[in-house]
Amino acid sequence: MKIISMLPWADWLALFSFFAMWMGYAWVAKVRGLRDQSLIATTNMYRQKWMLQTTARDPRMLDGLITQNLSQTPAFFSSTSIIIIGGLFALLGTTDKAAELVREIPFAQPTPILVFEFKILVLVGIFVYAFFRFSWSMRQYTFVALVIGAMPPPEDFSNHLHDRQQFAERAGNLVSAAAETFNDGLRAYYFSFAAMAWFFSPLALVMGTALVVVILYGREFRSEVLQVLRD
Repeated sequence: MKIISMLPWADWLALFSFFAMWMGYAWVAKVRGLRDQSLIATTNMYRQKWMLQTTARDPRMLDGLITQNLSQTPAFFSSTSIIIIGGLFALLGTTDKAAELVREIPFAQPTPILVFEFKILVLVGIFVYAFFRFSWSMRQYTFVALVIGAMPPPEDFSNHLHDRQQFAERAGNLVSAAAETFNDGLRAYYFSFAAMAWFFSPLALVMGTALVVVILYGREFRSEVLQVLRD
């Protein structure tokens, strides 16, 4: 509890602003994305079309390979998160040298060792959250593979023995959920860069977080890739 009294109110305010902007942007991106067709919402439409095409294919080896390739990206980031977490815990053993190095940087705010360690633990928490999102995304892709493998032959759909649209929608929703979960983890990586600015000053944290929000908004709602997918 000593950290509560040692951390200045400006740092507490900056930390609150950091999480408020992170969660606020995630909520706005999700709500507005449904209305304005954000990048993730637009690609979800393609995922639904993909699964509809899958119901007409036999065999479905191509779809299995695509699902496997998609799951490799969250697997890579999940492993990377573990390495980063280990590196941050190792840094806790040399906080005095790390804090001294930060003090040598111009405009960096002098920070007590305990406060410096608390900032490292905040970074650890961010990457732990990212790890759980990436690992959950990996599991969701395995569920997608199961649903694809359980799809009846195309002839059964043609003979109306099963509802093609129902199978495609269920599989498409699973792929979309896996992609959105991966997006949550990737967003944590973006905000971790803003969190690193806290080692310099609380103002740097707020400015870095605002910059990340602007970058994410531009990529999600104003990017050239989005325009190409919409056309």
